Amino acid sequence: MMTPTSPAPEYQALLDSRGLYCPEPIMLLHKKMDEMTAGEILLVRATDPATTRDIPKFCQFLQHELVHQQEDEQEYRYWIKKSN
Repeated sequence: MMTPTSPAPEYQALLDSRGLYCPEPIMLLHKKMDEMTAGEILLVRATDPATTRDIPKFCQFLQHELVHQQEDEQEYRYWIKKSN
């Protein structure tokens, strides 16, 4: 995983789940990953603090790579590389 000071990676798709709460961001993430091709990177934007727990677990369980993550006062951002 990249360090917090690394520049954000390029991405091929965006999932904006800001304003949604568990379980909606994960449900939308699952659907979006199904639409993507292996090796593509998805940027997820979220405001639900539960995503800091749920998204890494989602990636681990489904063997997607959590390439990078950032957070600030307004939102959480996750770059996820789809596995095969």
